[in-house]
Amino acid sequence: MAGEAVRAFLAFEIPSSVRSRLAEIQQGWRRELPRARWTRPEGWHLTLKFLGEVDPPVLAALTAELAPELAGLPKVTVALRGTGFFPSPARPRVAWVGGSADGADVVVQAVEAAAATVGLERETRPWTIHLTQARLKARWPKAAVESYLDRGREIILGPFDCREVVLFKSDLQPTGAVYTALERMPLE
Repeated sequence: MAGEAVRAFLAFEIPSSVRSRLAEIQQGWRRELPRARWTRPEGWHLTLKFLGEVDPPVLAALTAELAPELAGLPKVTVALRGTGFFPSPARPRVAWVGGSADGADVVVQAVEAAAATVGLERETRPWTIHLTQARLKARWPKAAVESYLDRGREIILGPFDCREVVLFKSDLQPTGAVYTALERMPLE
């Protein structure tokens, strides 16, 4: 990892079987709901920490610090269910699928501690599981917001186990971000 700064983040990957099922659900939303910038299934992941533009030596130091800490932590069991909006349903800008991630709290704590050790800023907001589905270009009518939330109550995907944290590079392209795994750090 040498060269210029890399736009990077740490995340759990989503299994292809879960991605496929959620892609089918998203297709229904695309047909039924107002226009939005829908995310692509190949880019779906559960972000643990967005790092921003980071110099390669800092990323190397981060993985050297983080990998041994993660190796002693148990797997994280994730179940995707329910939907919501950031910042809120009253002011929807980002539509997401939520869920639970048993064991993620200790992984997030390890990620934050390692990031702080190498000089990266700590996140001040608590981590919440969310899988971004769409970025709304214009505010959806109340009926569309309620429809997305109602359909979300029917979603139950998983559980699945996350056994590694992945350091991803994010390349912004006109067609959307392209994510490349740079490092894989196993749990357990």
